[in-house]
Amino acid sequence: MTTSIEGAAAKSVSAAGPVDAHVGGRIRLRRTLLGMSQEKLADALGLTFQQVQKYERGTNRVGASRLYDLARVLDVPIGFFFDDMREDTSAASAPVFPASTGFAETQSAFGGPPPKAVASPKLFDLPPDEASLFTKRETVDLVRSYYRIPDSSMRKRMLDLIRSMSSTSETL
Repeated sequence: MTTSIEGAAAKSVSAAGPVDAHVGGRIRLRRTLLGMSQEKLADALGLTFQQVQKYERGTNRVGASRLYDLARVLDVPIGFFFDDMREDTSAASAPVFPASTGFAETQSAFGGPPPKAVASPKLFDLPPDEASLFTKRETVDLVRSYYRIPDSSMRKRMLDLIRSMSSTSETL
């Protein structure tokens, strides 16, 4: 018979969870921002594109050495994959152990819990549902096409046109 703590630890080792889905989304975001296909990323890592798909969907966990390789290939610091993660996402995946488990001394004997880490700057200062728009290929294509317009006044007119169309559709 396993205790709830052992069961939680076993589950965290074998099953992907919300942190894995977040890391996968960040892999996909960076790959699409670079204009890189899953096949090209897989080749650079020595994987199949199906494995990259599983990482991006959060179906499979990304190990430490693979995360290091991903950071190198995608040219980002490892912390990038955890940026913009909501606190409830990270809390949902971590098993909670009693304070007295493990060491003979409790944390209070060492002066209490460790101080909170300084929050890293967010890539997008947007609500999560709006920030997820930046992971879509359509958004990346739109932004790239917009900045390929050489005439800045034409870009401004296109932006005005898009804004007028979006405000019209909201009032319908």
